[in-house]
Amino acid sequence: MDFDLNETQKLFKSSARELFAQECPPEAVRAMIENGEPYSEALWQKLVEQGWTGLIFDEADGGMGLGYVEMAVAFEEMGRALVPGAFLSTVPLAGSLIAAAGNEAQRGQYLKAICDGKAKATVALLEAGGDWDLDAVQLQAVESGSGLTLNGTKLFVGDAGAVDYLITAARLGSDVALAVVESRAPGLTVKPMPSMDATRHLYEVTYDAVEVAAADVLARGEAARQALRQALDVATVALAAEMVGGMQWVLDATVEYAKTRKQFGKAIGQFQAIQHHCADMLLLTESARSAVYYAAWQMGNGAEEAPVAVSVAKAYVSDACREVGNLGIQVHGGIGFTWDEPLHFYYKRAKASELMFGDATFHRERLARLVIDAAAEPAKAARGSGD
Repeated sequence: MDFDLNETQKLFKSSARELFAQECPPEAVRAMIENGEPYSEALWQKLVEQGWTGLIFDEADGGMGLGYVEMAVAFEEMGRALVPGAFLSTVPLAGSLIAAAGNEAQRGQYLKAICDGKAKATVALLEAGGDWDLDAVQLQAVESGSGLTLNGTKLFVGDAGAVDYLITAARLGSDVALAVVESRAPGLTVKPMPSMDATRHLYEVTYDAVEVAAADVLARGEAARQALRQALDVATVALAAEMVGGMQWVLDATVEYAKTRKQFGKAIGQFQAIQHHCADMLLLTESARSAVYYAAWQMGNGAEEAPVAVSVAKAYVSDACREVGNLGIQVHGGIGFTWDEPLHFYYKRAKASELMFGDATFHRERLARLVIDAAAEPAKAARGSGD
């Protein structure tokens, strides 16, 4: 069994690294952060030209039809370059949700626009409790004519101020519904929220009697729940791969610093304590990479164990990415958290990404539920056959 990338995937990885070296160098990222606008239309158009906005979607919907391993490759390189913008919100999150929940007409209208680079989107899920569990959704949807009327507030909505559509999860009776809401819809208010990661803005979104046409309701009930779970798993793998890319950058930068920074007449990398830190960072990074690519492979093969692999990867990477950041700053010393050094940007993204789509505790609890549910299946089947 070959655990490495194949030749095509290696070429894709190499071309992605070259793309971001040219189009998203560190000084460009810093300029966007200092300007308070981590969105570059020029960079977005470059990704569109490369077909990245349709990377994982079927050719029938305007996509490239590549797999989740290729998605992980792309996001690892994006994390390494600290790429800002709404790509994560638009493609693996909102795009995957439309692909899973939308009918042919809805995919033709919204997903094709994403694949063509003509539209950006995000998902409005979290509320005051900050809980990624679907049962925590409380924003109210009521039947109104042939559509829905939405009232309530969503919090921590990624990139809501830069997108065209918000895929909104709402409470409809005793279950949930998914609706596409235009960013300029009457009654919709988008307000910035404080964000630890300056490359990825968060927003509070208020719905005041926002009307949604029946044609823009993607799914209801169990179909909505299944689509949300699928999209969140895809986005979680993408985010975890991005975190691995950030870990690799921190490791490389720390090793290079340890080679050049001198203390007591020699490079600090010659001290055993520093070597231990670097070795631990390498172990955490490689272990995280293995977990992420296994999850991507499982997702691509439609395996029943894919949700387990996704949660294992996110639980491990959430802790590992934070620890690699900690060790990187420890080796750099005080200079590691000064504004002029880019290391603190990666550390802040690591902390923000740790919580996004569920932290390690959330995913360990999810793993426990998945294991318990899997263990209960044979008993249910046996009872069913005995009736």
